[in-house]
Amino acid sequence: MSAGALRPGARNLITDVPGLLVGNAEDDGLKSGVTVVTAAAPFVAGLHVMGGAPGTRETDLLAPDKTVEQVDALVLSGGSALGLDAASGVADALRAKGRGFDVGGQRVPIVPAAILFDLLNGGDKDWMMNPYNWLGREALEAAAPEFALGSVGAGTGALTATLKGGLGSASLVLPDGATVGALVAVNALGSATIPGSRHFWAAPFEIGDEFGGLGAGAADPTALPPVKGVARTATTIAIVATDAALSQAQATRMAVAAHDGMARALVPSHTPMDGDLVFAASLGTRVSDPLLLGHAASLCLARAIARGVHAARPAPEDVLPCWVEQSD
Repeated sequence: MSAGALRPGARNLITDVPGLLVGNAEDDGLKSGVTVVTAAAPFVAGLHVMGGAPGTRETDLLAPDKTVEQVDALVLSGGSALGLDAASGVADALRAKGRGFDVGGQRVPIVPAAILFDLLNGGDKDWMMNPYNWLGREALEAAAPEFALGSVGAGTGALTATLKGGLGSASLVLPDGATVGALVAVNALGSATIPGSRHFWAAPFEIGDEFGGLGAGAADPTALPPVKGVARTATTIAIVATDAALSQAQATRMAVAAHDGMARALVPSHTPMDGDLVFAASLGTRVSDPLLLGHAASLCLARAIARGVHAARPAPEDVLPCWVEQSD
């Protein structure tokens, strides 16, 4: 459970990165929702995809060779491809506030988004109109430094191979004062816990008892890991952020490093049927070592994944149990 000289920020949330805000909105009957990350001003963002089945919007803009280097918000949503409409709701609401990239006097909000597949989780998906546009607007309006974890926002209907998933977050403060945080909607094809136990794969990186304090447990490294019975119902989507000043290329490298944390916390991860991806955001002026930032991002993401599953709570019509309902 050692993190060396690193310690969590005051909230142990991605919003320990100064200026960052997170909002959640969900529909419990739908068993789905949206999470929005934003700030008072545009911020640098990058992206790295390692899953084989991603669902995204405006992510090509985040390549280091593209013209627009900053975004107004990042969106994580349920709903598979239908959930991409959440970003339209966020963009419309931001434009009404006068936000967006100036093109000849017209404001065009830059709102990259990623989705997870939660259409087979027991919720009522027989809607007349796509609900995600409105959920995106609600999540943006709810954006604040404090937010809930577990069965909320994009994590509302998330599932893993054996347990309900959820929305998780964690942070670390580096010795040089820079802060790194992670936010994740855990909806993995694989498992966050060692088969046959409540012990998390991420346990070696736990700080205190932030996800139960059970320790590492014992696992057979040669055993085949459990996976979802319906293989196409997956994808873990995440955001890592820092108050260190990064270029778009450096932010992309931090996103690459953060994927190590996903692989430490979910077994298996980055499969052909997962759309696993990580956004990276930079808002601040601190100078910090990119190597340490990447390392901290991976630690935060591993912990955030476990925290999201740990915080999930039961709801009517659930198709899988929650971690809190399990016993060794």
